[in-house]
Amino acid sequence: MRPMAQIAMVMNLDKCIGCHTCSVSCKEAWTDRQGMEHVWFNNVETRPGQGYPRRYEDQERWRGGWRLNRRGALKPTAGGRLRKLAGIFSPPELPATEDYEEPWTYDHTNRAGAPAHGDLDPVAERARRQASDKVRNEFEQTFMFYLPRICEHCLNPSCVASCPSGAMYKRAEDGVVLVDQDRCRGWRMCVTGCPYKKVYFNDRTGKAEKCTLCAPRIEAGLPTVCSETCVGRLRYLGVVLYDADKVTAAASVPREQDLYEAQLDVFLDPEDTRVRRACEAAGIPDDWLAAARRSPVHALISKYRVALPLHPEYRTMPMVWYIPPLSPVVEALTETGHDGEDARNLFGAIDALRIPLEYLAEMFTAGDVGPVRSALERLAAMRSHMRAVNLGEDPDPSVSAAVGMGVYEIEEMYRLLSVAEYADRYVIPTAAVGDARRLEESALTQGCSLDYEGGPGSGGDGPFGRGSGRKLLPLTPVEKFHILGERRTADHTADVEET
Repeated sequence: MRPMAQIAMVMNLDKCIGCHTCSVSCKEAWTDRQGMEHVWFNNVETRPGQGYPRRYEDQERWRGGWRLNRRGALKPTAGGRLRKLAGIFSPPELPATEDYEEPWTYDHTNRAGAPAHGDLDPVAERARRQASDKVRNEFEQTFMFYLPRICEHCLNPSCVASCPSGAMYKRAEDGVVLVDQDRCRGWRMCVTGCPYKKVYFNDRTGKAEKCTLCAPRIEAGLPTVCSETCVGRLRYLGVVLYDADKVTAAASVPREQDLYEAQLDVFLDPEDTRVRRACEAAGIPDDWLAAARRSPVHALISKYRVALPLHPEYRTMPMVWYIPPLSPVVEALTETGHDGEDARNLFGAIDALRIPLEYLAEMFTAGDVGPVRSALERLAAMRSHMRAVNLGEDPDPSVSAAVGMGVYEIEEMYRLLSVAEYADRYVIPTAAVGDARRLEESALTQGCSLDYEGGPGSGGDGPFGRGSGRKLLPLTPVEKFHILGERRTADHTADVEET
């Protein structure tokens, strides 16, 4: 066993209203500068739809992620070292500007939704082949939901494996995947290698850039900007422990439908005494172990098993998971005059959901409908049980038993999904202030490779935002981030001493 810790995220799709507040706040914080006009580290997609960039899920075209060779070993879909060496001076397979779309003014006539563009959705294409009578794009049969997306910060990132210069790396302390701007040489193979197309090329600086999971905020124990500004409170952040020795084997299971369970087996139980001893021996700090025990992400993924990975068939072991949407079932039942909160009605209606289970399964479980149905049934049982509690009725214990949960578990899951407070949704251990200060001093003395005379890092509109040169933008001390974190959890802002 080789335990490691990872900061992971879960998003509850039942709560997303598609307002794009997360996207706009991320844009302002990270990509509001020249060369990044087309870049959205966080974007919200309407499903079914083509996604961003268009049809990014079509790996026959983009060749992202991993595949198994004839010997059953993992190989990048884009090709191994010899293939990359042979084409190192030719442009890799990249989305064009029109795939990202240039800025535009919304036109309701020419930019219709799913009825016009649903046929172009790669997931719908695969689901339609399996259930042609369930996935239709006529207006009266249209279904939709919103899917927020960021970098998956995978356990087995194909973007890191694709980088010839070694600029892409996964941090050992928290699992965040980053780009070393000094080492990046602009080969762009990481863009091809990422199956989620969440690595972007800045043609102004000639460097690759991507979501950092708001690393400076995470180090100070603060949630990401997209999480902080989400009006639906649908995002959860926490620590997940996993066995690094099992990652390759889990990503190499022959059947794609087994990848979900294989990734679950990689995760470690922080309550297990043997796991805790191994973590202590591996040097994982005590506060990280404590955070792992309180982690809402671990609870939703491994304990309650209502969160699912996005496209596990890419074999990257993604670490941003999703709770599938249940709301359309309740609404559809209510419109027919039935009790939309009754467990018996809900369980029977899940298979008749306007969003076909096959479509959700193609997104979250490589086509295996079982885990999707199980997650929706648990959400339905929670909704029915809590309706009885709120009405002062005696809950039927058979409802929770039908989904393999106890009454206490149902109510605990409800508290986490519905009424969790700030400190329960974001359980993030802080980095050591001393280490952060050392890194800041190193940056001040060494500078950046973009800080040459007249270069994009020498002042003005540089690579880190407007006026981002060292002469104009002093580094913010990490203590300031800790003060902000205390402000968010203090009863009165006056109780926090300003420094």
